Amino acid sequence: MTSRKYSYYDLTVTTQGPTYPPSEVMDKNGNFIVIGILNLSDSNNELYQKWGAAIVDKKSVLPKFGENAPYMILKFLDLSNVKEMDMDLYTLPLPLPCNNYPMIFAPDQVAEPLLVRRKSLPFHLAYIPDLRPMDGRKLSHPITLGQWIKAQGRLKVLISNDLRSATFSFDFHNLIPNSLYTVMALREHDLDPLHLSRPSPLGVPNVFITDKSGDANYEAIMPNPFSIEKEYEKRNRIINVIVLWMSSQMSYGGAIGHYGLGGDIHAQLKLKTKSFMELQTID
Repeated sequence: MTSRKYSYYDLTVTTQGPTYPPSEVMDKNGNFIVIGILNLSDSNNELYQKWGAAIVDKKSVLPKFGENAPYMILKFLDLSNVKEMDMDLYTLPLPLPCNNYPMIFAPDQVAEPLLVRRKSLPFHLAYIPDLRPMDGRKLSHPITLGQWIKAQGRLKVLISNDLRSATFSFDFHNLIPNSLYTVMALREHDLDPLHLSRPSPLGVPNVFITDKSGDANYEAIMPNPFSIEKEYEKRNRIINVIVLWMSSQMSYGGAIGHYGLGGDIHAQLKLKTKSFMELQTID
């Protein structure tokens, strides 16, 4: 058999999954710290989008799922400004604010996530079920935006010789030390209102733990991740991968989290745009 070549992808630092909630990270005032796609309005009050960094008001207009509206920008962020990078990172409260995503993430585990009430907490004090002081929580200091944006990740993908699977191999540096992370597969239908599918892990188990320097590796073999099925309704290709810091320090089996984007999962690295379209696999 002919050996196949790796495809390489550099991951980008983010705080955002989809555009709602605007971010999976908040500041101490309960506003969104966005590194990702910004919804903006031009001189004609028309919506446009660009990649950037900003503090977005928690009271921003929330459109229906599948649509976008301009964010209320409180401040654009300069990620090279040391003083701005000192801000501490917080989880989102529950239920999630400014959220229009209709999917339940873990139907067998938490069938009614909107019933859970929880305040926003600093990352290093985030809610971990059943945790006691004697248990030795490893994160003891606030996590700052400056620390968050140092994260680096590289992915290489290898299609199997029979075209029926692909191996995803990751190398990570400068993530949050001594922390549990998971990797999510974003598929074509996950954000499509007409064919909505539940976001899924990239492999099960989909966890890795960083060392004291924030370094780690992860690998998963996925069956037919880049389907060449012509009918869109039957096809649900992987189009992105998202690396999630788990504030709960838990994994969730076949779900990526219990409560959704920013409640217990927090995107730190992903690909900027829809990807892998050059790759093909079969059933």
